[in-house]
Amino acid sequence: MSDTLLSVQGVETYYGNIRALAGVNVEVKKGEIVSLIGANGAGKSTLMMTVCGSPQARTGSVIFDGEDITRLPTHLIARRRIAQSPEGRRIFPRMTVYENLQMGASLDNLKYFNEDVEKIFTLFPRLKERQSQRGGTLSGGEQQMLSIGRALMARPKLLLLDEPSLGLAPLIVKGIFDAIKKLNQTEGLTVFLVEQNAFAALKLSDRAYVMVNGQVTMSGSGKELLANPEVRAAYLEGGRH
Repeated sequence: MSDTLLSVQGVETYYGNIRALAGVNVEVKKGEIVSLIGANGAGKSTLMMTVCGSPQARTGSVIFDGEDITRLPTHLIARRRIAQSPEGRRIFPRMTVYENLQMGASLDNLKYFNEDVEKIFTLFPRLKERQSQRGGTLSGGEQQMLSIGRALMARPKLLLLDEPSLGLAPLIVKGIFDAIKKLNQTEGLTVFLVEQNAFAALKLSDRAYVMVNGQVTMSGSGKELLANPEVRAAYLEGGRH
């Protein structure tokens, strides 16, 4: 049995007549953290949305756990236990922290609900303190924790994280990345991460891809890309790290 969990093969995605992804090939193996780095507008979020079926790939295929999900609607893809923490967090602002977590829970796993909530509160103690507070009144970092927590409530086989560090203070970013690493190490959670903070993403990742103008231009281990002069010049502030 293959250890590949997600395989994106020759995917082209369009918005109307505009091609956003041009023949993208990406692979994520079970138990890996794989990141996709690149400049703003490179097509990173489009790839993540394509995996979730909105928009659907016009050509190529998306294979998840051995099944072709390219043409499935988004709600059926989610039932395959792919969960996403989207760019911009998109929590429910009028609902409490606890209610947001309830919205993320899978109907198939409600018997684990209390156990899963406690797991989220252990991972992000700040959410436990604020469980009766409305999501819209949380800080940016707390909202990001809630967005990830809500995704984890679905007990995903694959967690998609879209720009989890965007707009957050470095200390908060470190806490969130530490939590992701802990989940990966203790529970074997597979993570596909889209991130503009290339340094943090590459340090965290087993493997990574670089995307430029809708195409994957480079791939390798996190360490290899961290050491790559081109990557350092383009994405690591001239190699100052």
